[in-house]
Amino acid sequence: MSHLLAIDLTWESSLDWLLGAPVKVLLTVVLAVVARWLAHRAITKAVETSIARSEASRAKRDHKGGGRALTSVAGERYRQRTLTMGSLLRSIATIVIATVAALTVLALLGIPLAPLLASAGVGGVALGFGAQALVRDYLSGIFMILEDQYGVGDFIDTGEAIGTVEEVTLRVTRLRDLDGVVWYVRNGEIIRIGNRSQGWSTVMVDLPFSYTEDVDRVIGIITDAISRMKDDEHWSEVLRETPSVLGVETITAGTVTVRVFATCTPNQNWGIQREIRRRVKEAFDREGIAGPPLPLGGTGQHQI
Repeated sequence: MSHLLAIDLTWESSLDWLLGAPVKVLLTVVLAVVARWLAHRAITKAVETSIARSEASRAKRDHKGGGRALTSVAGERYRQRTLTMGSLLRSIATIVIATVAALTVLALLGIPLAPLLASAGVGGVALGFGAQALVRDYLSGIFMILEDQYGVGDFIDTGEAIGTVEEVTLRVTRLRDLDGVVWYVRNGEIIRIGNRSQGWSTVMVDLPFSYTEDVDRVIGIITDAISRMKDDEHWSEVLRETPSVLGVETITAGTVTVRVFATCTPNQNWGIQREIRRRVKEAFDREGIAGPPLPLGGTGQHQI
């Protein structure tokens, strides 16, 4: 009889345990999964809403006749930055929810957390010393994204490499230089950033001609040639203002150099410089303006 009673008590205690800790653990895991799904859904929805509002605002500015090239670049920068921030927030939410769920499960199973947390703290310190470079890369990547130092499509100078940004992650930045070489730069190794794509770029062109020519006449010809660029549909999209002649820059060895200045959308300055030289060359040929004298013993033409 006592033996049967012992068996009954064992089954009862087992049933109590099964309806206690395992159910609570299962409920904790389910709640963690649901919480993660809700957090990810909320973050994704917020990211999509933010991007949609930005695109709607950009479309409204384009409809009003704003600089479409500039707003397009800014819109892509905002989109990439928002997507990256959404990915970072989802990762943080997953880590926080998983950590809380794991600690709760351990507590429900009766495992003492104090020694475990102490051991984890020691291991975390050791891991931190061993992964300092990795931690520095991730922290630098987070601050670069938060501060919007650069984005996809920007032309940047990292000190080690100069090129167009193709991808930005929390650990590395991938960019392609003018020779087509792809560079992978760790974010923690970037000490300074020179961004040539934020705001606007400057156009500076020096135009030499013979010392014997009348300066005022030449300046008038140059002004007339470059002022028509704002009437061109293509160049009016990238020019922020009509190019202006600053005046005589240098007088050396029988050559007078006049400087032209303008501002434009980011990274469009090289094309505008070439177009200004082409238009001025045609105007000089049409008006019979002599170029700078050839150097003694030289056989090539002096470049404008």
